[in-house]
Amino acid sequence: MDRFATIKACLFDAYGTLFDIHSPVGRAAESLGDKAQAVSQTWRDKQLQYTWLRSLMRAHADFWQVTGEALDYGLDLHGIEDDTIHDKLMQAYLTLDAYPDAAPALAKLKSAGLKTAILSNGSPRMLAAAIASAGIGDSFDAVLSVEDVGVYKPDPRVYQMAVDRFAVGRREICFVSANGWDASGAAHFGFEVAWLNRFALAPERLPGEIGTVIAGLDELPRLLGAG
Repeated sequence: MDRFATIKACLFDAYGTLFDIHSPVGRAAESLGDKAQAVSQTWRDKQLQYTWLRSLMRAHADFWQVTGEALDYGLDLHGIEDDTIHDKLMQAYLTLDAYPDAAPALAKLKSAGLKTAILSNGSPRMLAAAIASAGIGDSFDAVLSVEDVGVYKPDPRVYQMAVDRFAVGRREICFVSANGWDASGAAHFGFEVAWLNRFALAPERLPGEIGTVIAGLDELPRLLGAG
């Protein structure tokens, strides 16, 4: 039987899945010069590392603070001492570019009657700003933030929020993420997972059986019978 045939709700990670996390540095590339790509990658790497480490340390701080601290590290590592660049990049994170395949895929899922939601590490303020900037606010039945449980993905308590919100079984939820570690975490929790492997990365060596791999969100509606 098609493991995605009984899906009732589709959840999306936000950063890297719906929103391009490298777009802020792209807008500030002139100020950063040849260090732009390195700063962007370090910023993202540390942002994720700090969420995991804070969860293990039981020292939660919201994603806005973590994002700022990760950026501080990245700028310091690459020898950039300009507060205006820091402020510009942080403000740009509130207006991230949505990937071009996001809005059309979401519209098809909604038209087919599927429940849709974001399940993200982002703070409510950050998510509201990014969604409004991208013009996709009408695409979701819920926007779920880890701030409601005070711990970051891939802690099972985060994924449980979606089960509670939609009152459906774990196998009736499709989870979509471009982050391999997040896809594995959700699969290990019990969701049916579509890993959005935008950049042809190698699979993670982590627990959790990922149901399928897609290269773009345009493949998702057909997978869920909404194409």
